[in-house]
Amino acid sequence: MTFVLDRFDLPAFIASTLAEDLGPGGDITSAAVIPAEARFTGTMDSRDAIVVAGLPIAEAFFRALDPDVVIERLVEDGQSVPAGTDLLRLHGLARAMLTAERAALNTVQHLSGIATMTRAYVDAIAGTGATLLDTRKTIPGLRALEKYATRMGGATNHRMGLWDAAMIKDNHVAVAGGVGPAVARAVAAGIARIIVEVDSLDQIEPGLAAGATHLLLDNMDPATLRAAVGIVAGRVPTEASGGVRLDTIRAIAETGVTFVSVGRLTQSAPAADIGLDFAAI
Repeated sequence: MTFVLDRFDLPAFIASTLAEDLGPGGDITSAAVIPAEARFTGTMDSRDAIVVAGLPIAEAFFRALDPDVVIERLVEDGQSVPAGTDLLRLHGLARAMLTAERAALNTVQHLSGIATMTRAYVDAIAGTGATLLDTRKTIPGLRALEKYATRMGGATNHRMGLWDAAMIKDNHVAVAGGVGPAVARAVAAGIARIIVEVDSLDQIEPGLAAGATHLLLDNMDPATLRAAVGIVAGRVPTEASGGVRLDTIRAIAETGVTFVSVGRLTQSAPAADIGLDFAAI
């Protein structure tokens, strides 16, 4: 099965990642120690309870170096698994598997860590009616993958880049001379989706009157969020953002906001503990 993500070139990612690791000399350790004809069997497993993400990419790394590798995928991306779960079984050329090992593991560990943290936040707001959003706080070059991982964890992607919606923040407001003028300029430019960040209740009506289609309620406590939701009264979606943590997100979601966005999903998620053990055949 081909792994396809919008605006993501998997073959280029595989090639550049392997080139970074192989450098000008290649895998000198495996070339020196492992006979060219040797074959390995291997099992990738999770040492912790995780939400899985990135297995198709790991497979692509192994296939890039051994097109005939036999891979048995035992679970699917987006699946919650307990500690000790086998994720993949591999059978192929030993040198190729050892060379691809670190790139494959790094990818699955990183993406599964994001998916696992995301699922914890999704579970924390279950039943509130609010939807969890990710942000653009991603590692440069990895946005498509990291946002894929948040989807596997149950979040909804929000703004893939600067191009798909206007996001009017405090610096835009300062230069434009206020929330109303800033939003009015975006409307005049013909932008369909106009998100405006407000950090006080008195900015809400000017933003709405000017044509904002979405309000980002920045760093407001639950009482202020509740008041903001009341003022908006369903005219546009509302999004709570800024400093949201796992221990605070439910109280925030219970204020009636449409969305809660969390930057730490991609900014601060720890890597999942996943191993790959080989044995000679």
